[in-house]
Amino acid sequence: MEIKVLDERKNPLLKRTELLFEVAHSGTATPRRSEVQGELAKQLKVPKERLIVESMHARFGIAQTRGEALVYATNEARDQVTREHILIRNGLKEKKTAAPPGTEAPAPTPAAPPAKPEAAPEVKAEKPAEPKAEPSPAAKPEKKAEKKADKKGEPKGEGKPEGKAAPKPPKEP
Repeated sequence: MEIKVLDERKNPLLKRTELLFEVAHSGTATPRRSEVQGELAKQLKVPKERLIVESMHARFGIAQTRGEALVYATNEARDQVTREHILIRNGLKEKKTAAPPGTEAPAPTPAAPPAKPEAAPEVKAEKPAEPKAEPSPAAKPEKKAEKKADKKGEPKGEGKPEGKAAPKPPKEP
């Protein structure tokens, strides 16, 4: 496994050095993140716990992997900036796991009840709204049949809403 640093940028604001690297791994599988982290740490002469391999992408068709790594000045700077799941991937933090079903986890301490915001004065309704009775499913087909029967006997102009104008009669020549 041969690691080549393609780009190196200093980021003094976040107290780190950002690296773009390429790993040639002909004849073998894509290397593990921990293997790359160890080799890069040796090559750059930094402690392994301050080096974070952010991402690795194997290139299709060739035995090369490109990735991004971050070298922090201190462990505190690393912990302030790096997301938790990236620390877990790099083996620098353990994943939180739920307690097995047979054991009881310690009960969380009850939090203080939230303070109630000042509410606007309540307006009392004079009569509560009564729920509308829904027609039974059997009643619906009867209504449709009645409407169809009513429409057959009606002339075309009738039965339209008042808001719409009636069609104009044709002009005589």
